[in-house]
Amino acid sequence: MADNYIITKKARKNMVQARAGTITLPKIVGMAFGDGGVDSLGNVMKPLETQEVLVSELLRKEIDGFDFIDDTTCRYHCTLSESELAGKYISELGLYDENGDIVCIKNFTAKGKDSDMEMTYTVDDVF
Repeated sequence: MADNYIITKKARKNMVQARAGTITLPKIVGMAFGDGGVDSLGNVMKPLETQEVLVSELLRKEIDGFDFIDDTTCRYHCTLSESELAGKYISELGLYDENGDIVCIKNFTAKGKDSDMEMTYTVDDVF
């Protein structure tokens, strides 16, 4: 699954500039959901580090929170309510920062979203 997750070039540029002290690293504030993470046969596509947007973004939503799994991993989670994206097939997620920039993208097999259930998604940001 590691091939289906990338840190974007924009995020890495921000990190190196923050380490040098020329900018303050913007914090992660939300998750973007899309249906463009698979091809027409349902095969998971590898996201590109140069992507600045999801292939087919459907919704952006503030994260519910995060947990530190270990010293180098932060797990972000976001819950879609019953009505959010009902009837859609979600196959790509992106974390976005307070500037609105997508900083990582994760593609996966399409998950159908029914209108009578909540769904919680998690993304591990690993360094």
